[in-house]
Amino acid sequence: MESDPRRIHARLIKTNTADVRFHLNNLINMYFKSYLVSDAVRLFQQIPSPNVVSWTTLISGHCNTPAALSHFVSMLRHPALPNQRTLAILLKTCAYLSSLYSGIQLHALSIKLALASEPFSASALIHFYSKSSLPNNARKVFDEMPQKDAVCFSSVIVGLAQNCKPIDALCYFSEMRACGFGSTDYSVSAALRASAELAALEQCRMVHAHSVTNGLDLNVIVGTALVDGYGKCGMVNEARLVFDELVSVMNLVGWNAMMSSYAQQGDKDSVLELFSMMEFQGLEPDEYSFLSVMSAFCNKGLANEAEHWFQKMKLEYRLEPWIEHYTCLVGAMGRAGRLEEAKSIALTMPNYKADAAMWRSLLSTSAHHGNVEMVKEMSQRLQELDPQDDSAYVIAANAFSGVGRLNEVQEVRKLMRDRRVKKEGGLSWIEVYGKVHVFLAGDRRHEQTEKIYSKLADLMEKISKLGYVPVWDQMLHDVGKGEKIEALWYHSEKLALAFGLVADVAPPGKALRIVKNLRICRDCHEAFKYISRVVEREIIVRDVNRYHRFLDGGCNCGDYW
Repeated sequence: MESDPRRIHARLIKTNTADVRFHLNNLINMYFKSYLVSDAVRLFQQIPSPNVVSWTTLISGHCNTPAALSHFVSMLRHPALPNQRTLAILLKTCAYLSSLYSGIQLHALSIKLALASEPFSASALIHFYSKSSLPNNARKVFDEMPQKDAVCFSSVIVGLAQNCKPIDALCYFSEMRACGFGSTDYSVSAALRASAELAALEQCRMVHAHSVTNGLDLNVIVGTALVDGYGKCGMVNEARLVFDELVSVMNLVGWNAMMSSYAQQGDKDSVLELFSMMEFQGLEPDEYSFLSVMSAFCNKGLANEAEHWFQKMKLEYRLEPWIEHYTCLVGAMGRAGRLEEAKSIALTMPNYKADAAMWRSLLSTSAHHGNVEMVKEMSQRLQELDPQDDSAYVIAANAFSGVGRLNEVQEVRKLMRDRRVKKEGGLSWIEVYGKVHVFLAGDRRHEQTEKIYSKLADLMEKISKLGYVPVWDQMLHDVGKGEKIEALWYHSEKLALAFGLVADVAPPGKALRIVKNLRICRDCHEAFKYISRVVEREIIVRDVNRYHRFLDGGCNCGDYW
Protein backbone atom coordinates (compact mmCIF):
# COMPACT_ATOMS: atom_id res chain seq x y z
CA MET A 1 0.00 0.00 0.00
CA GLU A 2 1.08 3.59 -0.69
CA SER A 3 0.34 4.47 2.94
CA ASP A 4 2.80 1.86 4.20
CA PRO A 5 5.37 3.94 6.15
CA ARG A 6 8.18 1.65 4.99
CA ARG A 7 7.52 2.55 1.32
CA ILE A 8 7.45 6.25 2.17
CA HIS A 9 10.63 5.83 4.23
CA ALA A 10 12.40 4.16 1.29
CA ARG A 11 11.37 7.01 -1.03
CA LEU A 12 12.60 9.57 1.49
CA ILE A 13 16.03 7.92 1.64
CA LYS A 14 16.36 8.17 -2.17
CA THR A 15 15.24 11.79 -2.28
CA ASN A 16 17.32 14.79 -1.22
CA THR A 17 14.81 16.74 0.85
CA ALA A 18 15.57 20.12 2.38
CA ASP A 19 13.84 19.70 5.75
CA VAL A 20 14.65 16.08 6.54
CA ARG A 21 13.72 16.36 10.25
CA PHE A 22 10.18 17.52 9.40
CA HIS A 23 9.62 14.48 7.19
CA LEU A 24 11.21 12.11 9.71
CA ASN A 25 8.88 13.41 12.45
CA ASN A 26 5.88 12.68 10.23
CA LEU A 27 7.29 9.28 9.37
CA ILE A 28 7.76 8.38 13.06
CA ASN A 29 4.13 9.25 13.65
CA MET A 30 3.09 7.01 10.74
CA TYR A 31 5.13 4.11 12.12
CA PHE A 32 3.35 4.45 15.48
CA LYS A 33 -0.07 4.57 13.82
CA SER A 34 0.85 1.38 11.94
CA TYR A 35 1.82 -0.27 15.26
CA LEU A 36 5.46 -0.54 14.12
CA VAL A 37 6.76 0.75 17.43
CA SER A 38 10.33 -0.62 17.23
CA ASP A 39 10.76 0.90 13.74
CA ALA A 40 9.50 4.26 15.03
CA VAL A 41 11.96 4.25 17.94
CA ARG A 42 14.83 3.17 15.67
CA LEU A 43 14.07 6.02 13.27
CA PHE A 44 13.88 8.54 16.12
CA GLN A 45 17.33 7.48 17.28
CA GLN A 46 18.68 8.33 13.82
CA ILE A 47 17.65 11.98 14.05
CA PRO A 48 20.87 13.92 14.83
CA SER A 49 19.13 16.80 16.65
CA PRO A 50 15.56 15.91 17.62
CA ASN A 51 13.43 18.96 18.31
CA VAL A 52 10.37 19.30 20.58
CA VAL A 53 8.12 17.93 17.81
CA SER A 54 10.32 14.84 17.49
CA TRP A 55 10.24 14.20 21.23
CA THR A 56 6.50 14.87 21.45
CA THR A 57 5.85 12.41 18.62
CA LEU A 58 7.93 9.76 20.42
CA ILE A 59 6.14 10.39 23.73
CA SER A 60 2.73 10.38 22.02
CA GLY A 61 3.51 6.99 20.48
CA HIS A 62 3.97 5.60 24.02
CA CYS A 63 0.96 7.43 25.52
CA ASN A 64 -0.63 5.77 28.58
CA THR A 65 2.49 3.68 29.27
CA PRO A 66 5.40 4.24 31.69
CA ALA A 67 7.67 4.51 28.61
CA ALA A 68 6.15 7.93 27.85
CA LEU A 69 7.44 9.27 31.19
CA SER A 70 10.86 7.64 30.65
CA HIS A 71 11.20 9.28 27.23
CA PHE A 72 10.23 12.61 28.77
CA VAL A 73 13.06 12.34 31.30
CA SER A 74 15.44 11.66 28.38
CA MET A 75 14.02 14.71 26.62
CA LEU A 76 14.82 16.97 29.57
CA ARG A 77 18.37 15.58 29.74
CA HIS A 78 18.92 16.18 26.01
CA PRO A 79 18.11 19.08 26.82
CA ALA A 80 14.85 20.06 25.15
CA LEU A 81 11.87 21.85 26.69
CA PRO A 82 8.30 20.58 26.23
CA ASN A 83 5.46 22.57 24.73
CA GLN A 84 1.83 22.48 25.86
CA ARG A 85 1.03 19.53 23.58
CA THR A 86 3.86 17.50 25.14
CA LEU A 87 2.53 18.24 28.63
CA ALA A 88 -1.04 17.38 27.58
CA ILE A 89 0.05 13.90 26.42
CA LEU A 90 2.07 13.32 29.59
CA LEU A 91 -0.74 14.46 31.89
CA LYS A 92 -3.16 12.16 30.08
CA THR A 93 -0.67 9.34 30.73
CA CYS A 94 -0.41 10.23 34.43
CA ALA A 95 -4.22 10.19 34.70
CA TYR A 96 -4.37 6.78 33.01
CA LEU A 97 -1.58 5.34 35.20
CA SER A 98 -2.96 6.99 38.39
CA SER A 99 0.47 8.55 38.88
CA LEU A 100 -0.41 11.52 41.10
CA TYR A 101 3.20 12.34 42.03
CA SER A 102 4.35 12.59 38.40
CA GLY A 103 1.30 14.66 37.46
CA ILE A 104 1.95 17.18 40.23
CA GLN A 105 5.58 17.47 39.09
CA LEU A 106 4.39 18.14 35.54
CA HIS A 107 2.02 20.81 36.88
CA ALA A 108 4.93 22.50 38.67
CA LEU A 109 7.01 22.40 35.47
CA SER A 110 4.13 23.83 33.43
CA ILE A 111 3.96 26.79 35.85
CA LYS A 112 7.72 27.39 35.51
CA LEU A 113 7.42 27.33 31.71
CA ALA A 114 4.31 29.58 31.76
CA LEU A 115 2.25 26.83 30.11
CA ALA A 116 -0.19 25.99 32.90
CA SER A 117 -2.88 28.33 31.56
CA GLU A 118 -2.48 27.43 27.89
CA PRO A 119 -5.58 25.65 26.49
CA PHE A 120 -4.04 22.22 25.78
CA SER A 121 -2.08 21.87 29.02
CA ALA A 122 -4.82 23.46 31.17
CA SER A 123 -7.47 21.12 29.78
CA ALA A 124 -5.13 18.16 30.41
CA LEU A 125 -4.48 19.37 33.98
CA ILE A 126 -8.23 19.60 34.63
CA HIS A 127 -8.67 16.07 33.28
CA PHE A 128 -5.73 14.78 35.35
CA TYR A 129 -6.96 16.25 38.64
CA SER A 130 -10.52 15.08 37.94
CA LYS A 131 -9.35 11.52 37.32
CA SER A 132 -7.23 11.76 40.48
CA SER A 133 -10.38 12.63 42.53
CA LEU A 134 -9.13 16.16 43.21
CA PRO A 135 -11.98 18.26 41.77
CA ASN A 136 -11.02 21.41 43.71
CA ASN A 137 -7.58 21.36 42.08
CA ALA A 138 -9.20 20.96 38.68
CA ARG A 139 -11.49 23.90 39.37
CA LYS A 140 -8.55 26.05 40.52
CA VAL A 141 -6.66 25.36 37.28
CA PHE A 142 -9.75 26.36 35.29
CA ASP A 143 -10.44 29.52 37.32
CA GLU A 144 -6.84 30.73 36.84
CA MET A 145 -7.06 30.51 33.04
CA PRO A 146 -7.09 34.06 31.57
CA GLN A 147 -8.80 32.86 28.39
CA LYS A 148 -11.12 29.88 28.52
CA ASP A 149 -12.33 27.85 25.56
CA ALA A 150 -15.10 25.28 24.98
CA VAL A 151 -12.75 22.31 25.53
CA CYS A 152 -11.66 23.54 28.98
CA PHE A 153 -15.26 24.28 29.96
CA SER A 154 -16.24 20.78 28.89
CA SER A 155 -13.32 19.28 30.86
CA VAL A 156 -14.19 21.01 34.11
CA ILE A 157 -17.94 20.26 33.80
CA VAL A 158 -17.24 16.56 33.17
CA GLY A 159 -14.65 16.41 35.96
CA LEU A 160 -16.93 18.00 38.56
CA ALA A 161 -19.88 15.82 37.57
CA GLN A 162 -17.74 12.69 37.88
CA ASN A 163 -16.51 13.76 41.32
CA CYS A 164 -19.90 14.28 42.97
CA LYS A 165 -19.89 18.07 42.59
CA PRO A 166 -23.21 18.39 40.75
CA ILE A 167 -24.05 21.97 41.74
CA ASP A 168 -20.60 23.22 40.66
CA ALA A 169 -20.87 21.29 37.38
CA LEU A 170 -24.23 22.90 36.59
CA CYS A 171 -22.91 26.36 37.50
CA TYR A 172 -20.02 26.00 35.05
CA PHE A 173 -22.38 24.64 32.41
CA SER A 174 -24.54 27.74 32.84
CA GLU A 175 -21.43 29.96 32.68
CA MET A 176 -20.27 28.22 29.50
CA ARG A 177 -23.60 28.95 27.82
CA ALA A 178 -23.55 32.56 29.05
CA CYS A 179 -20.08 32.99 27.51
CA GLY A 180 -21.44 31.88 24.16
CA PHE A 181 -19.45 28.66 23.82
CA GLY A 182 -21.09 25.77 22.00
CA SER A 183 -21.99 22.63 23.91
CA THR A 184 -20.59 19.20 23.17
CA ASP A 185 -22.10 15.79 23.77
CA TYR A 186 -19.70 15.42 26.72
CA SER A 187 -20.61 18.71 28.43
CA VAL A 188 -24.35 18.11 27.96
CA SER A 189 -24.16 14.51 29.22
CA ALA A 190 -22.13 15.69 32.24
CA ALA A 191 -24.74 18.37 33.03
CA LEU A 192 -27.42 15.69 32.83
CA ARG A 193 -25.40 13.46 35.14
CA ALA A 194 -25.21 16.34 37.65
CA SER A 195 -28.97 16.91 37.37
CA ALA A 196 -29.55 13.19 37.94
CA GLU A 197 -27.42 13.18 41.09
CA LEU A 198 -29.47 16.05 42.51
CA ALA A 199 -32.70 14.51 41.17
CA ALA A 200 -33.29 18.07 39.88
CA LEU A 201 -36.04 17.49 37.32
CA GLU A 202 -36.31 21.09 36.13
CA GLN A 203 -32.55 21.24 35.53
CA CYS A 204 -32.77 17.97 33.61
CA ARG A 205 -35.57 19.38 31.47
CA MET A 206 -33.66 22.60 30.78
CA VAL A 207 -30.54 20.69 29.70
CA HIS A 208 -32.77 18.46 27.55
CA ALA A 209 -34.25 21.55 25.86
CA HIS A 210 -30.74 22.91 25.34
CA SER A 211 -29.66 19.63 23.73
CA VAL A 212 -32.63 19.80 21.33
CA THR A 213 -31.86 23.37 20.24
CA ASN A 214 -28.22 22.41 19.70
CA GLY A 215 -29.06 19.26 17.73
CA LEU A 216 -27.57 16.92 20.33
CA ASP A 217 -30.74 15.17 21.49
CA LEU A 218 -30.33 12.36 18.95
CA ASN A 219 -26.72 11.75 20.00
CA VAL A 220 -26.40 8.33 21.69
CA ILE A 221 -24.20 9.65 24.53
CA VAL A 222 -26.64 12.49 25.29
CA GLY A 223 -29.64 10.18 24.82
CA THR A 224 -28.25 7.68 27.33
CA ALA A 225 -27.58 10.51 29.80
CA LEU A 226 -31.17 11.74 29.32
CA VAL A 227 -32.55 8.26 30.03
CA ASP A 228 -30.39 8.04 33.16
CA GLY A 229 -31.24 11.60 34.21
CA TYR A 230 -35.01 11.25 33.89
CA GLY A 231 -34.82 7.81 35.49
CA LYS A 232 -32.98 9.12 38.55
CA CYS A 233 -35.48 11.97 38.79
CA GLY A 234 -38.19 9.32 39.02
CA MET A 235 -39.69 10.24 35.63
CA VAL A 236 -39.56 6.78 34.09
CA ASN A 237 -42.15 7.52 31.42
CA GLU A 238 -40.11 10.48 30.16
CA ALA A 239 -36.99 8.31 30.20
CA ARG A 240 -38.83 5.69 28.13
CA LEU A 241 -39.92 8.30 25.56
CA VAL A 242 -36.29 9.31 25.00
CA PHE A 243 -35.22 5.67 24.92
CA ASP A 244 -37.89 4.66 22.39
CA GLU A 245 -36.88 7.52 20.09
CA LEU A 246 -33.29 6.27 20.00
CA VAL A 247 -33.90 2.53 20.43
CA SER A 248 -32.66 1.68 16.91
CA VAL A 249 -29.20 3.11 17.67
CA MET A 250 -29.06 2.60 21.44
CA ASN A 251 -26.09 0.55 22.64
CA LEU A 252 -25.91 -1.74 25.68
CA VAL A 253 -25.17 1.20 28.01
CA GLY A 254 -28.44 2.86 27.01
CA TRP A 255 -30.47 -0.34 27.49
CA ASN A 256 -28.90 -0.80 30.92
CA ALA A 257 -29.73 2.80 31.86
CA MET A 258 -33.39 2.24 30.97
CA MET A 259 -33.54 -1.05 32.90
CA SER A 260 -31.88 0.62 35.89
CA SER A 261 -34.54 3.35 35.84
CA TYR A 262 -37.28 0.74 36.15
CA ALA A 263 -35.29 -1.22 38.77
CA GLN A 264 -35.12 1.83 41.05
CA GLN A 265 -38.90 1.82 41.09
CA GLY A 266 -39.02 -1.91 41.80
CA ASP A 267 -40.79 -2.43 38.46
CA LYS A 268 -39.53 -5.96 37.81
CA ASP A 269 -41.96 -6.63 34.96
CA SER A 270 -40.67 -3.72 32.88
CA VAL A 271 -37.05 -4.69 33.62
CA LEU A 272 -37.62 -8.26 32.45
CA GLU A 273 -39.54 -7.08 29.38
CA LEU A 274 -36.62 -4.83 28.38
CA PHE A 275 -34.13 -7.61 29.08
CA SER A 276 -35.95 -9.85 26.58
CA MET A 277 -36.24 -7.04 24.02
CA MET A 278 -32.52 -6.30 24.34
CA GLU A 279 -31.61 -9.91 23.63
CA PHE A 280 -34.02 -9.95 20.67
CA GLN A 281 -32.13 -6.94 19.29
CA GLY A 282 -28.96 -9.05 19.35
CA LEU A 283 -27.28 -7.40 22.34
CA GLU A 284 -25.63 -9.61 24.95
CA PRO A 285 -26.50 -8.76 28.58
CA ASP A 286 -23.55 -7.87 30.79
CA GLU A 287 -23.04 -7.60 34.54
CA TYR A 288 -24.86 -4.22 34.66
CA SER A 289 -27.89 -5.74 32.92
CA PHE A 290 -28.15 -8.42 35.59
CA LEU A 291 -27.54 -5.85 38.33
CA SER A 292 -30.71 -4.05 37.20
CA VAL A 293 -32.65 -7.32 37.28
CA MET A 294 -31.31 -8.21 40.74
CA SER A 295 -32.00 -4.69 42.05
CA ALA A 296 -35.61 -4.88 40.92
CA PHE A 297 -36.12 -8.20 42.73
CA CYS A 298 -34.33 -6.87 45.81
CA ASN A 299 -36.56 -3.78 45.92
CA LYS A 300 -39.60 -6.05 45.70
CA GLY A 301 -38.23 -8.55 48.23
CA LEU A 302 -38.61 -11.45 45.80
CA ALA A 303 -35.96 -13.80 47.15
CA ASN A 304 -36.78 -16.87 45.01
CA GLU A 305 -36.70 -14.88 41.78
CA ALA A 306 -33.48 -13.13 42.79
CA GLU A 307 -31.90 -16.50 43.53
CA HIS A 308 -33.07 -17.92 40.17
CA TRP A 309 -31.62 -15.03 38.14
CA PHE A 310 -28.42 -15.08 40.16
CA GLN A 311 -27.88 -18.71 39.16
CA LYS A 312 -28.97 -17.97 35.59
CA MET A 313 -26.32 -15.26 35.34
CA LYS A 314 -23.59 -17.69 36.36
CA LEU A 315 -24.68 -20.86 34.58
CA GLU A 316 -26.39 -19.72 31.38
CA TYR A 317 -24.53 -16.50 30.66
CA ARG A 318 -21.15 -17.43 32.15
CA LEU A 319 -20.86 -14.11 33.97
CA GLU A 320 -19.07 -13.90 37.32
CA PRO A 321 -21.21 -12.04 39.88
CA TRP A 322 -19.83 -8.87 41.43
CA ILE A 323 -20.21 -8.10 45.11
CA GLU A 324 -23.12 -5.81 44.15
CA HIS A 325 -25.03 -8.82 42.78
CA TYR A 326 -24.42 -10.69 46.04
CA THR A 327 -25.63 -7.64 47.99
CA CYS A 328 -28.90 -7.64 46.01
CA LEU A 329 -29.34 -11.35 46.68
CA VAL A 330 -28.61 -10.90 50.39
CA GLY A 331 -30.98 -7.92 50.51
CA ALA A 332 -33.81 -9.84 48.84
CA MET A 333 -33.36 -12.82 51.18
CA GLY A 334 -33.18 -10.58 54.21
CA ARG A 335 -36.31 -8.77 53.19
CA ALA A 336 -38.09 -12.13 52.79
CA GLY A 337 -37.08 -13.04 56.36
CA ARG A 338 -34.46 -15.60 55.34
CA LEU A 339 -31.88 -13.92 57.55
CA GLU A 340 -29.70 -16.95 58.34
CA GLU A 341 -29.44 -17.87 54.65
CA ALA A 342 -28.58 -14.29 53.80
CA LYS A 343 -25.86 -14.23 56.47
CA SER A 344 -24.47 -17.53 55.20
CA ILE A 345 -24.14 -16.11 51.67
CA ALA A 346 -22.42 -13.00 53.02
CA LEU A 347 -19.88 -15.14 54.87
CA THR A 348 -19.19 -17.67 52.11
CA MET A 349 -19.00 -15.56 48.92
CA PRO A 350 -16.18 -16.70 46.64
CA ASN A 351 -13.67 -13.97 45.68
CA TYR A 352 -15.21 -11.36 47.98
CA LYS A 353 -15.38 -10.43 51.64
CA ALA A 354 -18.63 -8.85 52.80
CA ASP A 355 -18.34 -5.06 52.76
CA ALA A 356 -20.09 -2.37 54.77
CA ALA A 357 -23.00 -2.12 52.30
CA MET A 358 -23.80 -5.80 52.71
CA TRP A 359 -23.71 -5.80 56.51
CA ARG A 360 -25.73 -2.57 56.51
CA SER A 361 -28.37 -4.25 54.34
CA LEU A 362 -28.58 -7.22 56.71
CA LEU A 363 -28.66 -4.88 59.70
CA SER A 364 -31.68 -3.03 58.28
CA THR A 365 -33.59 -6.19 57.36
CA SER A 366 -32.87 -7.74 60.76
CA ALA A 367 -34.23 -4.64 62.46
CA HIS A 368 -37.32 -4.71 60.25
CA HIS A 369 -38.04 -8.32 61.23
CA GLY A 370 -37.40 -7.59 64.91
CA ASN A 371 -34.50 -10.05 65.18
CA VAL A 372 -32.60 -8.10 67.82
CA GLU A 373 -29.83 -10.68 68.26
CA MET A 374 -29.10 -10.58 64.54
CA VAL A 375 -29.18 -6.77 64.73
CA LYS A 376 -26.57 -6.90 67.47
CA GLU A 377 -24.29 -9.19 65.43
CA MET A 378 -24.65 -7.18 62.20
CA SER A 379 -24.02 -3.93 64.08
CA GLN A 380 -20.77 -5.34 65.49
CA ARG A 381 -19.65 -6.59 62.05
CA LEU A 382 -20.35 -3.20 60.51
CA GLN A 383 -18.50 -1.42 63.32
CA GLU A 384 -15.47 -3.64 62.72
CA LEU A 385 -15.36 -2.56 59.08
CA ASP A 386 -16.20 1.11 59.65
CA PRO A 387 -16.25 2.33 63.27
CA GLN A 388 -17.47 5.76 62.09
CA ASP A 389 -20.57 4.45 60.27
CA ASP A 390 -23.38 6.04 62.29
CA SER A 391 -25.99 3.58 60.98
CA ALA A 392 -24.22 0.73 62.80
CA TYR A 393 -25.11 2.41 66.09
CA VAL A 394 -28.35 4.22 65.31
CA ILE A 395 -30.22 1.21 63.86
CA ALA A 396 -29.05 -0.97 66.75
CA ALA A 397 -30.04 1.63 69.35
CA ASN A 398 -33.49 2.00 67.76
CA ALA A 399 -33.98 -1.78 67.70
CA PHE A 400 -32.94 -2.13 71.36
CA SER A 401 -35.17 0.80 72.30
CA GLY A 402 -38.13 -0.75 70.48
CA VAL A 403 -38.01 -3.87 72.68
CA GLY A 404 -37.25 -2.00 75.88
CA ARG A 405 -33.59 -3.08 76.25
CA LEU A 406 -32.64 0.36 77.52
CA ASN A 407 -29.32 -0.71 79.10
CA GLU A 408 -28.07 -1.75 75.69
CA VAL A 409 -29.32 1.53 74.21
CA GLN A 410 -27.17 3.39 76.73
CA GLU A 411 -24.18 1.18 75.88
CA VAL A 412 -24.53 1.99 72.19
CA ARG A 413 -24.87 5.72 72.89
CA LYS A 414 -21.78 5.62 75.14
CA LEU A 415 -19.85 3.79 72.42
CA MET A 416 -20.80 6.52 69.96
CA ARG A 417 -19.58 9.21 72.36
CA ASP A 418 -16.32 7.38 73.07
CA ARG A 419 -15.62 6.93 69.36
CA ARG A 420 -16.87 10.44 68.55
CA VAL A 421 -19.35 9.12 66.03
CA LYS A 422 -21.92 11.70 65.00
CA LYS A 423 -25.25 10.81 63.47
CA GLU A 424 -25.39 12.10 59.92
CA GLY A 425 -27.79 14.99 59.72
CA GLY A 426 -30.93 14.52 57.66
CA LEU A 427 -31.24 16.78 54.63
CA SER A 428 -34.16 17.06 52.27
CA TRP A 429 -34.47 19.27 49.24
CA ILE A 430 -37.15 20.29 46.80
CA GLU A 431 -36.78 22.11 43.48
CA VAL A 432 -38.91 25.19 42.80
CA TYR A 433 -38.64 26.87 39.41
CA GLY A 434 -35.10 25.65 38.88
CA LYS A 435 -33.91 26.62 42.40
CA VAL A 436 -33.15 23.94 44.99
CA HIS A 437 -34.38 24.59 48.56
CA VAL A 438 -32.64 22.54 51.28
CA PHE A 439 -34.09 21.78 54.73
CA LEU A 440 -32.67 20.34 57.96
CA ALA A 441 -34.74 18.82 60.77
CA GLY A 442 -36.30 21.67 62.76
CA ASP A 443 -35.03 24.16 60.19
CA ARG A 444 -36.21 27.76 60.72
CA ARG A 445 -33.86 29.55 58.32
CA HIS A 446 -36.16 29.71 55.32
CA GLU A 447 -37.73 33.07 54.48
CA GLN A 448 -41.18 31.42 54.46
CA THR A 449 -40.67 29.58 57.77
CA GLU A 450 -43.90 30.83 59.37
CA LYS A 451 -46.02 29.71 56.41
CA ILE A 452 -44.20 26.36 56.26
CA TYR A 453 -44.78 25.56 59.93
CA SER A 454 -48.38 26.74 59.76
CA LYS A 455 -49.02 24.53 56.74
CA LEU A 456 -47.37 21.56 58.43
CA ALA A 457 -49.48 22.00 61.57
CA ASP A 458 -52.61 22.09 59.40
CA LEU A 459 -51.57 18.91 57.57
CA MET A 460 -50.78 17.03 60.79
CA GLU A 461 -54.14 18.00 62.25
CA LYS A 462 -56.01 16.76 59.15
CA ILE A 463 -54.20 13.42 58.90
CA SER A 464 -54.73 12.77 62.62
CA LYS A 465 -58.47 12.94 61.95
CA LEU A 466 -58.02 10.35 59.18
CA GLY A 467 -56.40 7.88 61.58
CA TYR A 468 -52.69 8.74 61.44
CA VAL A 469 -50.86 7.64 64.60
CA PRO A 470 -47.27 8.86 65.16
CA VAL A 471 -44.67 6.10 64.81
CA TRP A 472 -42.29 6.66 67.67
CA ASP A 473 -41.52 3.14 68.82
CA GLN A 474 -37.94 3.62 67.58
CA MET A 475 -37.43 6.86 69.51
CA LEU A 476 -35.59 6.77 72.80
CA HIS A 477 -37.82 6.01 75.78
CA ASP A 478 -36.32 8.75 77.95
CA VAL A 479 -37.73 11.48 75.67
CA GLY A 480 -41.01 13.07 76.74
CA LYS A 481 -44.18 12.75 74.64
CA GLY A 482 -44.22 16.44 73.71
CA GLU A 483 -40.59 16.34 72.62
CA LYS A 484 -41.27 13.18 70.62
CA ILE A 485 -44.16 14.78 68.74
CA GLU A 486 -42.16 17.93 68.01
CA ALA A 487 -39.15 15.90 66.86
CA LEU A 488 -41.34 13.85 64.49
CA TRP A 489 -43.30 16.80 63.12
CA TYR A 490 -40.29 18.81 62.06
CA HIS A 491 -38.30 16.24 60.12
CA SER A 492 -36.62 17.67 57.05
CA GLU A 493 -38.81 15.80 54.54
CA LYS A 494 -42.00 17.09 56.18
CA LEU A 495 -40.69 20.66 56.04
CA ALA A 496 -39.76 20.25 52.37
CA LEU A 497 -43.22 18.87 51.61
CA ALA A 498 -44.95 21.72 53.45
CA PHE A 499 -42.83 24.25 51.54
CA GLY A 500 -43.71 22.58 48.26
CA LEU A 501 -47.41 23.05 49.06
CA VAL A 502 -46.92 26.64 50.26
CA ALA A 503 -44.86 27.56 47.18
CA ASP A 504 -47.35 25.80 44.88
CA VAL A 505 -44.34 24.02 43.39
CA ALA A 506 -46.37 22.03 40.87
CA PRO A 507 -49.74 22.57 39.18
CA PRO A 508 -52.71 20.48 40.32
CA GLY A 509 -52.40 16.89 39.27
CA LYS A 510 -48.59 17.00 39.16
CA ALA A 511 -46.48 15.15 41.71
CA LEU A 512 -44.57 16.83 44.54
CA ARG A 513 -40.95 15.65 44.39
CA ILE A 514 -38.58 15.50 47.39
CA VAL A 515 -35.04 14.14 47.70
CA LYS A 516 -33.52 13.00 51.01
CA ASN A 517 -29.90 12.15 51.79
CA LEU A 518 -30.84 9.41 54.28
CA ARG A 519 -33.48 6.69 54.56
CA ILE A 520 -36.96 8.13 55.06
CA CYS A 521 -38.08 7.46 58.63
CA ARG A 522 -41.07 5.26 59.45
CA ASP A 523 -43.14 8.14 60.82
CA CYS A 524 -42.63 10.37 57.77
CA HIS A 525 -43.42 7.41 55.56
CA GLU A 526 -46.67 6.82 57.42
CA ALA A 527 -47.54 10.53 57.47
CA PHE A 528 -46.89 10.94 53.73
CA LYS A 529 -49.34 8.14 52.93
CA TYR A 530 -52.09 10.06 54.73
CA ILE A 531 -50.99 13.44 53.35
CA SER A 532 -51.25 12.09 49.79
CA ARG A 533 -54.96 11.55 50.52
CA VAL A 534 -55.44 14.97 52.11
CA VAL A 535 -53.83 16.96 49.27
CA GLU A 536 -55.13 14.54 46.61
CA ARG A 537 -51.88 14.34 44.71
CA GLU A 538 -48.88 12.09 44.23
CA ILE A 539 -45.81 12.62 46.43
CA ILE A 540 -42.50 11.20 45.26
CA VAL A 541 -39.59 10.85 47.69
CA ARG A 542 -36.18 9.64 46.60
CA ASP A 543 -34.28 8.52 49.68
CA VAL A 544 -30.87 6.87 49.88
CA ASN A 545 -32.38 3.44 49.20
CA ARG A 546 -35.08 3.86 46.58
CA TYR A 547 -38.04 5.84 45.24
CA HIS A 548 -41.26 6.06 47.21
CA ARG A 549 -44.45 6.97 45.34
CA PHE A 550 -47.22 7.96 47.74
CA LEU A 551 -50.73 8.07 46.27
CA ASP A 552 -54.21 7.59 47.71
CA GLY A 553 -52.86 6.53 51.09
CA GLY A 554 -50.36 3.91 49.87
CA CYS A 555 -46.73 3.61 48.78
CA ASN A 556 -45.24 1.57 45.96
CA CYS A 557 -42.59 0.14 48.32
CA GLY A 558 -45.23 -1.87 50.20
CA ASP A 559 -44.02 -0.34 53.49
CA TYR A 560 -40.65 -2.02 53.17
CA TRP A 561 -37.45 -0.16 52.37
